[in-house]
Amino acid sequence: MCLAPALGVPGEWVLQDTFKSATVALCVMCSAALLFWSLRQRDAELVWHGIVWLPLVLMGYALGSMAWSHSYLAAVEAIRWFVLGVLLWLGLNTINRDTLPSLMWGIHAGATAASLWAACQFWGGLTLFPQGSAISPGSTFVNQNFFAEYSVCALPFSLGLLFSMRGFRGLGWMALCVAFNIVALMMTGTRSALMALLVLIPVFAFALVRFRDHYAFACWGLARQLLIATVFLGTILVLGSIPSRDPLATPGGVATTALQRSFMRLSSVATEKEYTHGTFSTRIEMWKATARMMMDNPWRGVGAGAWEIEIPRYQRLETTLETDYYTHNEILQLLSEYGVVGGFVLAVLLAYVLQTLASTWRLRGKDRLEAPCRVIALISLMSLLVVGSAGFPLHLAMTGALFAVCLGMLASSDARLGNRAAFFVGGIAWRSSFAKPALLVSLACLAIAVWITVQAVRVEYKLIHAIHISNGLMRGIPSDPQERSTRKAQMLESVREGIAINPHYRKITAELAEPLAASGDWASATGILESVVVSRPHVAALWTGLAMGYSQLGQPERAQAALRQVQRLHPDTVPTRTLEIVLLNRAGHPDEAIRKLNANLDQGTYDYDMVQTAYAIGYQKRDWTLAIRSLRLRVATWPLDAVDGYFRLGKLYAEPEVGDETKALAAFQAGWRAVPAEQKENYLRQVPTAYRMRLQ
Repeated sequence: MCLAPALGVPGEWVLQDTFKSATVALCVMCSAALLFWSLRQRDAELVWHGIVWLPLVLMGYALGSMAWSHSYLAAVEAIRWFVLGVLLWLGLNTINRDTLPSLMWGIHAGATAASLWAACQFWGGLTLFPQGSAISPGSTFVNQNFFAEYSVCALPFSLGLLFSMRGFRGLGWMALCVAFNIVALMMTGTRSALMALLVLIPVFAFALVRFRDHYAFACWGLARQLLIATVFLGTILVLGSIPSRDPLATPGGVATTALQRSFMRLSSVATEKEYTHGTFSTRIEMWKATARMMMDNPWRGVGAGAWEIEIPRYQRLETTLETDYYTHNEILQLLSEYGVVGGFVLAVLLAYVLQTLASTWRLRGKDRLEAPCRVIALISLMSLLVVGSAGFPLHLAMTGALFAVCLGMLASSDARLGNRAAFFVGGIAWRSSFAKPALLVSLACLAIAVWITVQAVRVEYKLIHAIHISNGLMRGIPSDPQERSTRKAQMLESVREGIAINPHYRKITAELAEPLAASGDWASATGILESVVVSRPHVAALWTGLAMGYSQLGQPERAQAALRQVQRLHPDTVPTRTLEIVLLNRAGHPDEAIRKLNANLDQGTYDYDMVQTAYAIGYQKRDWTLAIRSLRLRVATWPLDAVDGYFRLGKLYAEPEVGDETKALAAFQAGWRAVPAEQKENYLRQVPTAYRMRLQ
C-alpha cells in the first residue's frame, strides 16, 4: 500500500497501471505465503466473513463466462477478483487495533509520495514519468484522474492519523502533510474527486464530533487546535496559490494555481455546455449505450470484461469508434457485464455497508473503540462510490486494493465485536498440517503472477517500442532510406512478437495501423487490423480500415466482406454509403459509384467525406457536373472551406472542357474576397495568369 502508489516506471516501456497491478498482485501473494509460513508449526483459529464471498462469486461468474463470452478478458476479470478476494481475506485475518496504525501509515506514506510527484510535475514540469505533466499532474498513475481518485480514497486514512496523534512534536508536520496532499489533489482538477472531497470533509467532521472521545484531538486544548487549524488552512491557501509551470485553459478562464484549477473545474459542472459538448456529454452517451446493453442482456449480462467488446453495438449509428474502454460508472459496468449476479453482489454489498453504518452509529461502551477504524473504512468507501460514478476506480490497481482493504477493516472489526450472525463472522479451525499445501498454492499463485507480469512487460515493451519507431519514421528519422527500411523492419518484427504474446491488446496495437496505412504500407496495416478484429469484431472503424486496405491491395472480394461487416454494424448511415461508393470506384465500377453519389446528393444525404469523395471521383472521371456540384455544396455547407472551394471551382470552370470564363472569374473573385488579408498575395500567385490581372 506504500510502494505501489509511490513508485512508477521512469519511461514508456511499460504502462504505469500494469506496473501497479503487478506490484499489488505480487505483494498480495507474498503476504499470503508469509501468513501460511507463520502458521506452519501451530494450530490456530482463522476468521471467515460472508463479505469475502462477494469477490469469489464474481470470480466464479468470470470463469464461467469464459465459455460463452470473451475468454481472455473474462480470465483477466477472474484474476482481478481473486487478488482482491485474497487481499480482503488477509485484511480480515491480520488487521486489528494493534496493526491498523502501521497499515494507515503505509497508506499515508504512499499517498504523500504520490502527491509529491504530482507537485513536482505541476510546479517544476518533472518528466521522470512520461504520462505526467504540469497540465495533467498524474503522479505515477498515467493520468491525473487515476491519481485523484486514489488520493481522495486514501485521504480518510491520513485524516484519521492526524486526529489520533497525541504528541505535539509531529502534529504540525502531519497537518502540513495532509494539507499538501489535498493541494496535490486540487492540482488535478478532477471533478469527481473534488466532489468526493467536498462530501468527505463534512462527513469526517461529523464523525469526529460523534466519536470525539476516541480521537486524540479531544485532548489537544484550544491553543493546539487553533495552531493545527492555522497550519492546515494556511498550507492549503499558500501552496494552492503557487502558479503552475504551464497554465491550464478552461472554459471558465485560464487556471494557473491549484485553487483556480479546482474552482474552475468544479464550476464547469454547472454549465450547460458541459452536458452538450464537454466530457460529461460523452459519458452520458456511454451510459445510455450501456443502458441499452443492459436491457438487451438483463439476466446474464454480456460477460465479465466484455463491455468494451459489445459497446459498439449499442452506440449511436454515426459513432464509428468506441467512446472508451470503460463505461466510467462502476455500477453500470458491473450490471452490464455480470447481469443478475452483479445485481446480487451490489445489493448484498449495499446492505452490508448500510448495516455496518447503522451498527457503528449504535456502538456503546468499550465497543466504541472500534469506531475510528470503521469510520475511516466507511468514508473511504463513500469516496470510492462518488468517484466510481464517473470513473472506473475498481479497475485500477490502487483504488481496487483500497476497496479490498476497507472491506477487510470492516470485516475484522465485526470479528472483534463478536458479530457472529450467519452472514458475518465464523471461525476456521486451522491445523498446522494445512500450512504446507496452502503454502504451495500460494507459491504457485506467486509464480503465475510473476509469469503474467513478465509477459505483460514483454508485450508492452515490444508494442511501445514499435510505436516509438513509427513516430520517428513519421518525423523523417532516420533520413537514410536504407536505415529507414531497417527501422521499419524492426518495428514490424516488434509488432508481430507483441501480437504473438498477446493478440488481444487492442489499446496499443491498433495505433500502429494508421501510420502504416498513411505511408502506403497497406499490407502491414491490414495485417495488424486483422489481428485486432478477431477479438474486437464490433468496431466499425476497424472494418472500414480493413475494407480500404483490401481495396488498395486489389482484393475486392475481401473488401466487400469487410464492407458487409460495416453494414452489419452501421446499416444505411452516410459513412457506410461513402465507403460503399469508394469501394465501387476502386473495383472498376465508377459509373455505379457516380450514380449512387448523385442519388445521395439529390436526397440531401451527405456529409463532408461524401462531398469530398464526390469531388475526387468527379475530377478523376472528368465528370465536371458532379465535381462542380460537390464543390458548391462544400462551399455552402462548410463556410470555413470557402476559400479553397471557390479556388477549385474557378480551376474547374477554367478547364478547356468546361470553358466558362465568366463563372471561373466569379469563383476566383469570391475566393479573393473570402481570403484573409495576410494570405491574399499567396492566393493571387496560385490563380492562373489569364485571370490574375483581371482579378486585381
